[in-house]
Amino acid sequence: MNIKQTIIMTTAAAAGLLGATGIASADQVTVKSGDTLASIAQAHNTTVDSLASINDIKNIHMIYAGDVLETEGQATAVAAAPAQAPVQQAAAPAVQAAPAQQAPVQAAAPKQVAAPAQQAAAPAASGSTYAQFIANGGTDAMWNTIVRPESGGNPNAVSPNGYRGLGQTKEGWGTGSVAQQTKGMVNYATSRYGSVSNAISFRQANGWW
Repeated sequence: MNIKQTIIMTTAAAAGLLGATGIASADQVTVKSGDTLASIAQAHNTTVDSLASINDIKNIHMIYAGDVLETEGQATAVAAAPAQAPVQQAAAPAVQAAPAQQAPVQAAAPKQVAAPAQQAAAPAASGSTYAQFIANGGTDAMWNTIVRPESGGNPNAVSPNGYRGLGQTKEGWGTGSVAQQTKGMVNYATSRYGSVSNAISFRQANGWW
């Protein structure tokens, strides 16, 4: 009788350790120019809502080239459940169940630390882009009223509808260096609206330009 109980407890403990090892794994993908959250979700057999939740994405229509996204961060928490079932069926002591329950909490900690690290990089990149934007004819009002709402200040931003660059357009000036994009935006604002200030007023009134 004691030998059987020992075998059951050893098997249950091994299953619990295997379940805990699976919890720590998570796939990552680096966003490339032209990627969308939907295309990444399809390629990794998941959903847009799941990716947005795992990576704390506020706007599912706006991702940036170079970002690193986790694709299975929450799925691993579900995988831990079967590891608990054999332990309960084998009548293992309650003390053995504790590590399996604690493992998801420990696995989740790196994700919480990683998210602020990605967000912290944005101001530095935006500041550099902003300086180039101003140096090539852009204005502070144009940056805050048009560039920031349209692309978040990312010259590599691509929307699900194919709009590109700082000013989000399908025209040629939506790609290239910050200097090229800035000059293209200024020329577009002047030719279409008569002046940069008129373009800014139109964007404020209509939410697009």
